[in-house]
Amino acid sequence: MTGTLFGVGLGPGDPELVTIKAARVISGADVVAYHSARHGNSIARGIAEPYLRDGQIEEHLVYPVTTEATAHPGGYDGAIEDFYAEAAARIAAHLEAGRDVALLAEGDPLFYSSYMHMHARLTARFDAVIVPGVTSVSAASAALSTPLVTGEEVLTVLPGTLPGAELARRLADSDAAVVMKLGRSFSKVRQALADSGRLEQARYVERASTGSQRVQEVANVDAEKVPYFSIVVAPGGGARARTPGVTVVGLGPGDPSWLTPQARAELAAATDLIGYRPYLDRVPAAAGQQRHPSDNTDEPERARLACSLAAQGRSVAVVSSGDPGIFAMATAVLEEAVNWPQVAVRVLPAMTAANAVASRAGAPLGHDYAVISLSDRLKPWDVIAARVSAAAAADLVLAIYNPASKSRTWQVAAMRELLLEHRAPTTPVVLGRDVGGPGERVRIVALGDLDPAEVDMRTLLIIGSSQTVRDGDRVFTPRRYPGGFE
Repeated sequence: MTGTLFGVGLGPGDPELVTIKAARVISGADVVAYHSARHGNSIARGIAEPYLRDGQIEEHLVYPVTTEATAHPGGYDGAIEDFYAEAAARIAAHLEAGRDVALLAEGDPLFYSSYMHMHARLTARFDAVIVPGVTSVSAASAALSTPLVTGEEVLTVLPGTLPGAELARRLADSDAAVVMKLGRSFSKVRQALADSGRLEQARYVERASTGSQRVQEVANVDAEKVPYFSIVVAPGGGARARTPGVTVVGLGPGDPSWLTPQARAELAAATDLIGYRPYLDRVPAAAGQQRHPSDNTDEPERARLACSLAAQGRSVAVVSSGDPGIFAMATAVLEEAVNWPQVAVRVLPAMTAANAVASRAGAPLGHDYAVISLSDRLKPWDVIAARVSAAAAADLVLAIYNPASKSRTWQVAAMRELLLEHRAPTTPVVLGRDVGGPGERVRIVALGDLDPAEVDMRTLLIIGSSQTVRDGDRVFTPRRYPGGFE
């Protein structure tokens, strides 16, 4: 009869945080195994020492390397792979002999732990029991006496070994975050916190729950003295940095996954959100924020309100669907901001509807194209008609925004007739309605068959050039134009 492998979580460092079950398993095991670096001092054994008993076999698993510098022919990965294979063989020998093995792990055995490498190599052959432990994340939160998350906030756990740009992106996109595996990665982590606007609120916790526990502001930590067993906590609870001013934020066409991390962070940090009510409804509520919804025709008033609040020291986000610089709120805010020289204005980009619709059809915007709004609310139809004709004569693909509304029903038919003066009736037209939203519908028709009754304000049209190809349900415009250099 074979023995049982126990993956035993020891908690973050304080022996009193070892669970009753873990203490019982450690005391009852025939073999106690633990890892250490080459210096031989095992933190895991030190935590478990009060629960060891005389007569137990100890398996000390010493890592051959702790950095990527090694003479092993397979490099660091090869050296570690050989070590895990040898360690698994040593533990397997005990299990085959019928001895129970308690393999110790700091924190929790299935949370960034060395135990997992043995688990993957041994559990196909032997029974395993996991004894969970208190993680360093909980210990760090306790050391700070600070809640990590509240309500519906989401906690993100990040390894500090990620590339700096990826760390910054994920930090910016998180309600709350903890960064583990610091050590030599600390300087990179601190820069990522600064780049994501989280540095001021972040706290550094070293050796949480132990007698040598240390808590500091991240900005004040000596990067040369940061051990691997340390953690950075960027708590939630609306603790993001807030800068007075107006930020115009693009929400993208509708799919929440298309909202950029930068936009999410700005929306979460704002004291005030301003926008058309259906767009504001797409933004998750955050504690302490004030919302200022309005009708879709009140763009100048929205811009005035945003500048007025920012002048009072508020951090204001004005939301737009799609990209805020394309037939949206960025221009309205910048026009109004001329009258408020003390107010800083930023514009955050986003995916626009033309890109979203194009992606659903293939690549109709693969060559030069023009973007035109059919709305004559802010410019006369004569100007629109002249631009449509000029773009058609130049053989540009057209992306048509605001093609129709309840009060504008004739422009699509008028545009079709202008285009047919320059395009074949078989020219592909992509109709994309509510792309990225629950009512998404994409159709491809010939220009001559375009039915204006199918088009409303939530539809975007892409009209092909003479070179645009329809291949079944796919449409693309070749990058090479006739007469170009070979």
